[in-house]
Amino acid sequence: MPLVNMMTLKTLPGTHNAQNACAAFAACQALGLTKQEIVAGLRSFPGLAHRQQLVAEIDGVRFINDSKATNADAASKALACYDNIYWIIGGKPKEGGLNGLESLMPRVHHAFIIGAAAPQFASWCEGKVPHITAGTLDVALQQASAMAWKDKKPNAVVLLSPACASFDQFSGFEERGDKFSALVQHLRSKMSA
Repeated sequence: MPLVNMMTLKTLPGTHNAQNACAAFAACQALGLTKQEIVAGLRSFPGLAHRQQLVAEIDGVRFINDSKATNADAASKALACYDNIYWIIGGKPKEGGLNGLESLMPRVHHAFIIGAAAPQFASWCEGKVPHITAGTLDVALQQASAMAWKDKKPNAVVLLSPACASFDQFSGFEERGDKFSALVQHLRSKMSA
């Protein structure tokens, strides 16, 4: 987007969001809004819950809720946006599993696997990315955040982008994402106490 530097829009990371922002820009322009009004709207847009939602930044680590990423293709969008990723994956696996994500594994520092997909995803991760079977979201978040803070890598991200349905442990992606966000807020309160 020539009129807005997408790199400055923290709530809209990635090429797919740049394309969406361009479409929104064109639609708003057709409706008669000025460039300044459109840019202000894009810059103030908080993003959508469960879609690469920045929940918090704690001690140099960003926590991203991408619970809506219920398959590998959706997870690929988030994985392409960040480096030094501590990736929380798993749930109820879908056909194809994590196939197609191989080229993005250099961005992932470590994977933390939860849910029913654990055996399948652990097997897929072998030789591609270091991983731990965490079992549950709370354990995965605890392990991922501890590792990210210990490693102190620049621009580290704890990313919930599960590439799975949530129905093995949650009622839907919304509940999974809300749980992630609540756990992150609890971490934040513990760190500031």
